[in-house]
Amino acid sequence: MLSTIGDGFRQAFLMAYEVWWALVLGFAISAVVQASVPRARIQASLGGSGAGPIVRATALGAASSSCSYAAIAIARSLFARGASAAAALAFQFASTNLVWELGLVLWILIGWQFALAEYVGGVVLIALMTVLLRLFVSPRLEDVARRHAQAAESGDRHHHGGGRGGAWADVASYFRADWAMLWKEITIGFLLAGFIGLLGNDVFNSLFVSDAPAPLPLLENVLVGPLIAVLSFVCSIGNVPLAAVLWSGGISFAGVIAFIFADLVVLPIVVAYRKYYGWPFTARITALML
Repeated sequence: MLSTIGDGFRQAFLMAYEVWWALVLGFAISAVVQASVPRARIQASLGGSGAGPIVRATALGAASSSCSYAAIAIARSLFARGASAAAALAFQFASTNLVWELGLVLWILIGWQFALAEYVGGVVLIALMTVLLRLFVSPRLEDVARRHAQAAESGDRHHHGGGRGGAWADVASYFRADWAMLWKEITIGFLLAGFIGLLGNDVFNSLFVSDAPAPLPLLENVLVGPLIAVLSFVCSIGNVPLAAVLWSGGISFAGVIAFIFADLVVLPIVVAYRKYYGWPFTARITALML
């Protein structure tokens, strides 16, 4: 029993060690945005839901960190400073699905087809989310969520001593504030992934139907893939090795892609959305992403 517990903590530590740089980079970018980029500039560049702001947010996300926790922190900063909900979420999707290192790891471990599907699917998801936000998220709800994000940002900065000591002191203050808001969710995510990873490949592979008449296996794989992602998630790129295991164990191509795309609706991140935006907006965007 003690040995199993020790193995779980060891797995969690190793996963954290592999992706710590992405977390640090993401929180650093978020802190710089909050400390140095004027609200007017962000609002002018990313303030609308037209093609221009969405394309710019997508390009910015694709050049950013591949860690989902870091991506949502940066997106919150952009949203609080004037980016539209559509642009902020476009940044999130691009940061977790269109970054070059994720495609490279997919190509190496599973094949170029998965890398291509990741990139094409990421663009499709951004387009769909933009349309769905226009249909199901009212300007009033978006404004309430923005005020919630701004209040959380201001409160955390005040609590951590922001506003004194110059620009770099402000960056450090925002960095500490982002970490203080998310460290519990990040820790829980790593621990869950570490202990669930001990279950072994056979447990995961037994979840997938392979001998039922078509199209039941495909539908079951697409539903179960995201469920496994919810249980085993650390960061976007950290899911790729498990995706390779699932592929070798018999899950369909669509099931693997569904598993990889589920990184922004796992429980620790949904809790982070609630802290950032409040429950009404969180419930709406989570339902749309599902």
